[in-house]
Amino acid sequence: MSRSRHSLSQQTTCASQERYRRTRTRQHVHSRSTEEVFKCKQCRRFIGPLPAGGYHRNHCPFCLYSRHVDLSTGDRASTCGAKMEPIGYFLRPKGEYVLIHHCLGCGFERFNRIAADDNFELVQALPELSARSSQEVKLQRWQQAIEQTEPND
Repeated sequence: MSRSRHSLSQQTTCASQERYRRTRTRQHVHSRSTEEVFKCKQCRRFIGPLPAGGYHRNHCPFCLYSRHVDLSTGDRASTCGAKMEPIGYFLRPKGEYVLIHHCLGCGFERFNRIAADDNFELVQALPELSARSSQEVKLQRWQQAIEQTEPND
């Protein structure tokens, strides 16, 4: 009987060591559930889950800053982790507001729908930019990369 207690204790220790190891890896730090509370990197406020209308909290409702944690929406797989500044907004054809975030670390640009609890006055204080799609942004980046690699005459 003491032998089974020892193996159970050993399994518990191994499990806790594994949890500790995972919390120290960068990718796991970005892995957040939709119910988790986090602290905004810009305004330092604690942010709770979305009240309604979405699965992934992707920016602070108080200062509108985000963090570069996604490669694809909700995957939390980016290794950049830098702050993303709200640089403007545009309206979708059905009147939905979309924030444009620019990564201060790598220059990546992402579009995020506003949430029900966002500071709407702050959203409207941002410049209204022309509507764009992710394909247009990818094409612009591709053209800039080509221009940078071409030799100057």
